[in-house]
Amino acid sequence: MVWETSPSLALSNAFLRLLKSGIPVSTLYVGKLIIDEVLYLLDHPEASKEQLWIWIGVELALALLSEVISRGINLAEGMLGDLFSNKTSVQIMRHAATLDLYHFEDPTFYDKMERARQQTFGRTVLLSLILSQVEDMITILFLGVGLAAFNPWLLLILFVAVLPAFAGENYFNQKTYSLTRSWTPERRELDYLRFIGASDTTAKEVKLFGLAGFLSDRFEKLARKYYEANKKLSIRRAVWGTGLSSLATLAYYGAYVFILVQTVGGALTVGTLTFLAGSFSRMRGLLQGIMGRFSKIGESALYLQDLFDFFAISPVTENKGKGKKVPMPIQQGIVFEGVSFKYPQSERWAIRNLSFELRAGEKLALVGENGAGKTTLVKLLARLYEPTEGRILLDGTDLQDYDPESLRASIGVIFQDYQRYQLKVRENIAVGDIDRKEDEPRIEDAALKSLANSVIESLPGGYEQMLGKRFADGIDLSGGQWQKIALARAYMRDAQLLILDEPTSSLDARAEYEVFQRFAKLIEGKTAVLISHRFSTVRMADRILVLENGQMTEVGSHEELLEMGGMYAELFHLQAKGYK
Repeated sequence: MVWETSPSLALSNAFLRLLKSGIPVSTLYVGKLIIDEVLYLLDHPEASKEQLWIWIGVELALALLSEVISRGINLAEGMLGDLFSNKTSVQIMRHAATLDLYHFEDPTFYDKMERARQQTFGRTVLLSLILSQVEDMITILFLGVGLAAFNPWLLLILFVAVLPAFAGENYFNQKTYSLTRSWTPERRELDYLRFIGASDTTAKEVKLFGLAGFLSDRFEKLARKYYEANKKLSIRRAVWGTGLSSLATLAYYGAYVFILVQTVGGALTVGTLTFLAGSFSRMRGLLQGIMGRFSKIGESALYLQDLFDFFAISPVTENKGKGKKVPMPIQQGIVFEGVSFKYPQSERWAIRNLSFELRAGEKLALVGENGAGKTTLVKLLARLYEPTEGRILLDGTDLQDYDPESLRASIGVIFQDYQRYQLKVRENIAVGDIDRKEDEPRIEDAALKSLANSVIESLPGGYEQMLGKRFADGIDLSGGQWQKIALARAYMRDAQLLILDEPTSSLDARAEYEVFQRFAKLIEGKTAVLISHRFSTVRMADRILVLENGQMTEVGSHEELLEMGGMYAELFHLQAKGYK
């Protein structure tokens, strides 16, 4: 994945590390030659100092080259890290968009997605660790040749000394990962509490209801539990790590004393002592680094698995046929045949044995108390969910056989829980048909039809005004103003089927009347589904379908349902009574 992000940067990084791997042994050896030359000059004052200055110049050149290479490596890794983080974040967003709506209603899915998001940052560290391993192994190979030439036992001492520390680090890496993974739901709750405790969207209720103490106390209690669990593991890790590292240090100084004894005995020159001591010290550090990196690579691989686990989640609403295009225009309409639906991990049927026809060009209103299944029916119609039982036909073909993008492009939907995007006004409207985000006449026409134009004219920045308080110079709108902006999104599309879920719940009576006068013109010749608790809205439909506990109890025109004297008539008279 890193290679695909930028082959040139990845290759540059690898090449620079390869160059750098030979510098330590070269520097140590040049240092040995300098010391031997100095000792020679002390014994022979009349000798030329030219060779000494040459070696000093070589050592300086190596030091400068090492600095340049290190800076180059840091630059390449930094740019590669940013590019990789951006690319992976985009991949997560795009993959999430392919998944089913029910995934986002599952806490387990959120745990997986949260862990995947955490892997978008610093993942080039894994590549850096691996390349550092290669670099240090090559360096050790050079240094090892020098040490082995004098005493092979020094190499054996080094490896034996660092192995216990490596085993200990690997063990505690596994424990740390297990703890972090098991606490994912709690850490998500901490993030949520942190958000609602200090957010523009919750500030009013936090103040009015006095929630600050409740939220902060709950955060502190949960954070303390996580801290205590992590503290126990950290203390164990520190104690064992100290003991095992001390063992490696004792072995190093034992070998160092051995080299000193040989030098004092005349078996080694002072320059050789410097070379061996430097090589041994450098190898010890490199070996400890390599052993430590092995465990870190293992740890990174464990965490990286979370990213691949997320990408492995596949949508249920995949094309079962060849991805047919939705007919233009729709000829017959939509038919529900014995459709039932229950949410995952739920025993209750949200929709049960629903059969009805929505004819092409017909306006159908859905009526029922909260929880009756109206919004669920709409989500099934837009293929955000798949029926648990039965099927939905469009012009005689199962919805599952149509290309989802083609289907959704033919549908314009505004849900009652529409999103208030912290974007510019123009962009807030354009999300209704984002491919037309540069089509200014289309955006302005949509604003005119939804009555959002009067709101926009009052804003300092007009269509370029940032909405919401999250970003600089942002302006928040009232509920009714936001709803007009959201309604404009429905007018952005050349949709064959329009679905409005409580489209005017935040509007005053005059605005609602004007919106529906325009809406009636918009849906001429188109198929429409309306969900509303206001019967002034419902009456404009050709037919009204009444839902109760996920089942259809009545269907007919406004006049027909009043004559039936059933649930619709009861609800209508209750609402009408409130206006008398």
